[in-house]
Amino acid sequence: MSSATPEETSARARAAEAGLGLRERKKLRTRQAIRAAARRLIDERGYDSTTVEQIAAAAEVSPSTVFRYFRNKEQIILRDEDYAFSGAELLRARPADEPPLPALRAAVSAMVRATYEEFNAEYRWRMELVREVPALRAQMHEGQDKAVEVLTAALAERAGPRADRLALRVVVGAMLGGLHQVVLEWGDQNQEGDLPEMFDRALAVLEGGLPPGEPPEAAG
Repeated sequence: MSSATPEETSARARAAEAGLGLRERKKLRTRQAIRAAARRLIDERGYDSTTVEQIAAAAEVSPSTVFRYFRNKEQIILRDEDYAFSGAELLRARPADEPPLPALRAAVSAMVRATYEEFNAEYRWRMELVREVPALRAQMHEGQDKAVEVLTAALAERAGPRADRLALRVVVGAMLGGLHQVVLEWGDQNQEGDLPEMFDRALAVLEGGLPPGEPPEAAG
């Protein structure tokens, strides 16, 4: 799957701003400028040698502005909270008569595919950094916890007040944990597989269990 062209990226950026007020458009552009500056500097200097102060200077904002948008350098790179809220909105948009588990699977699959297709090259870059930088891996785990919380709340809205919240949390956690393992396996394969298709296979395992394997040979 090829990455987006500059023209497609520009069109998507304009679409992302559609319907936003002036204040929100300015905030979105500032976030985009900070993230673009971070990528340029990290490509030039490496992750550990790039500071928030350098990123701020390259984005032409103050360090305090960077910290208003991102708690730390790791969060500039990752988009976990963006994904969590995107997945929750996709879940809320599923048909009202769709059972909770199929709705969750469809929403998370759509989130994975949309993210992968829209930010293909950038996503690959981020995931390679995650594999190399322990602080980013820790931040990803924190973001996953947030995503579980947000998606569990959205799933509870659909399931109703009598739903077992622990059961919902387990289901969401298993699904996002599966996604995390898929990302790791994808990296081990030098990012050559189709990530959304791999995630669909992982969801099939969660729903149906492990496929039967070959029986072990009897000891001689």
